[in-house]
Amino acid sequence: MKSPHQFVGFISGVALAFPMATVAGTNFDVCLTNLQNGTFGVGVDVGGTDDHGYPVNVSVATGMTYSLCVQACGGGQEPFQWSIFSQQFSSWLLPWLALVSQLPFGANDKLDNLESVLLTVGSPTLAAYSLALTVLNSRWVTRRFARCSYPNVRNAIRILSSLQQSPIKVVKDDRGLLASLIVLPQNDMWWTELYEWINYTHTWSISAATSIAWVVIAYIFTIISSFAVGITNAINSNGQGVGSLWLWLLPIVIGWLQISPKCNSTRLRSAIKRANNLAYVALDDGRAVRMNKTKTKARAIELTLTEVDDLRRDEKCTAPVFNYARFLPWVQAVEDVFEAFHAASNNFENHNPVNASNDWVPLGRDQRLRRRNRLGNRVQVKAYCTPQQPAERARSRWGPKVISRMFIASALALMLQWGTAGAALIQVWYTPTRGLDCRSASYLLYAALSTIVWVLLVTSSILTHYASTTQHHFEEEAIHEDEPIHEDEFTHEGEPIHEDEPIHEDEPIYEDELHEGEPIHEDEPILEGVAIPEGEAIHEGRAISHWPTRAARRTSIILRRLGKLVAAFNSLWVVVACLSQFASVFDNCYCNSSVFWLHDHAYNVIALLPGDVTSVKSAWVGGLFLAGGAAIIYVAFVNVFIDPPLPD
Repeated sequence: MKSPHQFVGFISGVALAFPMATVAGTNFDVCLTNLQNGTFGVGVDVGGTDDHGYPVNVSVATGMTYSLCVQACGGGQEPFQWSIFSQQFSSWLLPWLALVSQLPFGANDKLDNLESVLLTVGSPTLAAYSLALTVLNSRWVTRRFARCSYPNVRNAIRILSSLQQSPIKVVKDDRGLLASLIVLPQNDMWWTELYEWINYTHTWSISAATSIAWVVIAYIFTIISSFAVGITNAINSNGQGVGSLWLWLLPIVIGWLQISPKCNSTRLRSAIKRANNLAYVALDDGRAVRMNKTKTKARAIELTLTEVDDLRRDEKCTAPVFNYARFLPWVQAVEDVFEAFHAASNNFENHNPVNASNDWVPLGRDQRLRRRNRLGNRVQVKAYCTPQQPAERARSRWGPKVISRMFIASALALMLQWGTAGAALIQVWYTPTRGLDCRSASYLLYAALSTIVWVLLVTSSILTHYASTTQHHFEEEAIHEDEPIHEDEFTHEGEPIHEDEPIHEDEPIYEDELHEGEPIHEDEPILEGVAIPEGEAIHEGRAISHWPTRAARRTSIILRRLGKLVAAFNSLWVVVACLSQFASVFDNCYCNSSVFWLHDHAYNVIALLPGDVTSVKSAWVGGLFLAGGAAIIYVAFVNVFIDPPLPD
């Protein structure tokens, strides 16, 4: 959490230092008075205008053309006033910057945490997309496993849903590691203990709830105060649009607070490692033995946090904003587990024991599957978790219903981003002079760059998955099947457990047994028989000869780095733009005349008429409803779709 606080401190430092660089100059009220007094001439053709830009006699003018404004008032800004700056900054921007620190972060590297801050602030679209995708994934995995009736299904759903913030890897091979994990009764403790170990409560939830409450209260009071004091007071420095622009942060923080993502990389790694020490595997002779008493280092389910691959770098960062990068690999991992559970469930419903030579033992009063029905050798266990009939069509590399979930998440993310930014744009657009000025253009640029970052990084994640799956496909053709685990792979530390013997579980491992700060070395799976042709490009000891794969890898890395660069710029830009507005940097002839929009017909409205005030109030109220409506819809979506009911 240090990096987010450092980010807020840096921005606060900029806020304090920025006014020192501003230079006082123009006073538009004096310029208008001089114009009305005939200092620059009399009549209609001098350059005086009404509040709609039409030429009028200078004596009744409420504005002036851009060219006359530069001539009469100069090209400088209004004088910087500390009272206005401090009041606007502390009311409209500071609460949001403080709330940024309450976003969930879990990486051990401070740089990764800072990167997640810049991605979130620089692209609210990406942050909202990852959050919506996480909610939809949790609901999808629950429905996906609803057809399964085998033991530990509920814990499997909880675990897979919680591991969306982790680079999960499922090992499926002839050793039957995954099948043993699902079928063997000795592994019931693996599912129970792993869920308990990763189901921890976030320490930031209470502080985040308090921060949210204060931000909401401060926002409401500031809105009321801005209308009570009068909108004509420093109208070009007013932060009404800034408040709407940052309103996206509220539903994002609320959403993550409700989900409570498991993103502490150290705790996740230790939980998986400790659970895998409890895992059993079936042998060819029908016995079961703990995996940690065999020579193989592979595990059925593991995290690839320590793997070094620049292509999949974002998947290793456990901050929830990176869930977009883990989406497709996570879906494939879920499908691997689901297929095994579904096949086992079908056999269970057909009253087929794992060992076909045994008779089916009926269920007891508790409706629990009898232990004898779940025992068998490696081949039998693996066959039990293999579909009896091949699928009608080959399994997709992308996964089921990924497009629909991506579409819904994209629609919600764009709605939140452009609902809040659009509200800010409307509020400034209808503030005379109407049109696209420096303030509204800065909001538009922020939203546009946020959307571009989202497009770049999501496209990068799709290319990454394509390159990874294609590369894996070609590697499998060159890799010989792993040998099954034989008795000679046992170490001298203990004997295998016979199926008729009672199971004596080890003592549970408590949290205080892990020394804080002690490095945890992740076991790496053993890959044997990989043939590397000479002269080929080598990646992690493997050949990459497929040119579309190489092109996808390079394009993905370029898009990812470009997206992060744009996000970093955008996160700084939005803060600088808000500070510039509060410091009256945008309060000059060029910005006030909406030259971006009106071009040669640009004019600067200096004095507001009663009709203008009414129009501005309507725009501000409409903007508040638009931004608030977008935020409420997003929060409502999270509350409706979160925590789906688990199967019985």
